[in-house]
Amino acid sequence: MTAWRDVQQAVPEFAQRVQTLFDAHRHKTIATLRADGSPRISGIEVVFEDGELVFGSMAHARKGADLRRDPRFALHSATVDPVEGAEAQWPGEAKISGRAVAAGPVVEGPDGDRFQADVAEVVHTHLNEAATLLVIEWWTPSQGLRRVERE
Repeated sequence: MTAWRDVQQAVPEFAQRVQTLFDAHRHKTIATLRADGSPRISGIEVVFEDGELVFGSMAHARKGADLRRDPRFALHSATVDPVEGAEAQWPGEAKISGRAVAAGPVVEGPDGDRFQADVAEVVHTHLNEAATLLVIEWWTPSQGLRRVERE
């Protein structure tokens, strides 16, 4: 299992940029797989807690049922548009995908399921300093950090 702390240890500056994007807004988006294999998009809140990426699902929620049946997920940070004329300051967006590992019941709030992320991939998409190229950086446990730039 690859915990968030493993990402932090492997690529601390990259992990901090990604975590900052996830922490910047309360609501994120998660993609799960329905029983028929089609995708489901849901709103979600996530926290970075003691080196783990943790999220929950209320009791009887479809996303929890999806994750118990097929633990694959993709999380997306909140998306904000670059400010026209100040595109170079756009922080970008972040994505984390992997498998949800059951971590017991939700401890606070309504009943539900708590999950920890087994991280498979972390992505930060942003612009270069001149705001002329799209930069995609991604990390996996097996390949480490990679980067491409696109026009």
